[in-house]
Amino acid sequence: MKRHIVFPLDFDSRAYLLKEPEEHWQECVKKLHFENQAKLIEELKAELGELNFEQKLQNFKDSEEALSYLKNRKTPIVVKADGLAAGKGALVCKTEEEAVKAVKSIMVDKSFGDAGNSVVIEEFMTGEEVSIFVLTDGKDFLMLPSSQDHKPVYNDDKGPNTGGMGAYAPAPIADDDLLYKISKTIIKPVLDALRAEGHPYKGLLYAGLMVTESGPKVVEFNCRFGDPETQVVVPLIENDIVELFDATIDETISDINLKITPWYSVGVVIASGGYPDKYEKGKEIFGLDDVYLSPKQKIFHAGTIIKNGKMYTNGGRVLCMNALNEDLNWAIEQAYFLVESVNFEKAYYRTDIGLKGAKRLYQP
Repeated sequence: MKRHIVFPLDFDSRAYLLKEPEEHWQECVKKLHFENQAKLIEELKAELGELNFEQKLQNFKDSEEALSYLKNRKTPIVVKADGLAAGKGALVCKTEEEAVKAVKSIMVDKSFGDAGNSVVIEEFMTGEEVSIFVLTDGKDFLMLPSSQDHKPVYNDDKGPNTGGMGAYAPAPIADDDLLYKISKTIIKPVLDALRAEGHPYKGLLYAGLMVTESGPKVVEFNCRFGDPETQVVVPLIENDIVELFDATIDETISDINLKITPWYSVGVVIASGGYPDKYEKGKEIFGLDDVYLSPKQKIFHAGTIIKNGKMYTNGGRVLCMNALNEDLNWAIEQAYFLVESVNFEKAYYRTDIGLKGAKRLYQP
């Protein structure tokens, strides 16, 4: 049986919040606006006290003020578009010159459109990233399997950031002790604070974290599933996911017995050559009809389109090849077998997805 799944990028949990009054949703977004709204996160941080948020973060609406702030700042430094930028709005700048160029690109040249009406400038954190998905009904929450995204376009985490070139779950760096700490020092305090303010948050809460020498630190919050982490996390969930969504609405999360397949899940993105910069669409995709998919393998479609019975590329990230296995190395190998089973002109993919996790698991 073919398991080609059309899975929209940036799938939004808002669709499952519509049973709540629309005014409630608008008020929550106005108050919190999780999508890279750093200033409001800082306000929440102040209310929560010493929570594990990242340090030294500034928001600017004026490009000249942002450029002035950059003078003599320690590098590397991170410049972010403060709006929706398809996961590509965070630029790690190794020098002051690169940071100046980033600010001008975002705020003056509008490389990310209106998402660049303001920018966030923050210190660069050193560590390993981990993504955490939480389903909550405003009181209780379920933590889904951890995952690790691969944002930079090239191997060894080099090159510009993308929306994500692949992911794997669970992430070995997130052991039981770390997950407990994340739950108690980050997730629960945030949800408690929202409820105390009269804005209980229901739905999917995404926490992008950096595991530093001093513990997990918050990089960002989001109120939707993240891509491509979703494509590796959801296949591990044995429950009916719609029932989980309904439980967030009906405030019955505490009644759910979350069942997770104790395997590893790996997803490798095949992108159009040139992504995340300029790329061409309309390249015919070969091999999809000949791929044999076992029950533990899936192909997620992102940037594809059918014309006259043929499949063509229609975006930067085109396909995500997913495989599950009890062994992470085998899951990686099977995902890449799927990758190599299809092709189109100028197709590009990273060849090191999941290797950080495998090294942590299998190398002394």
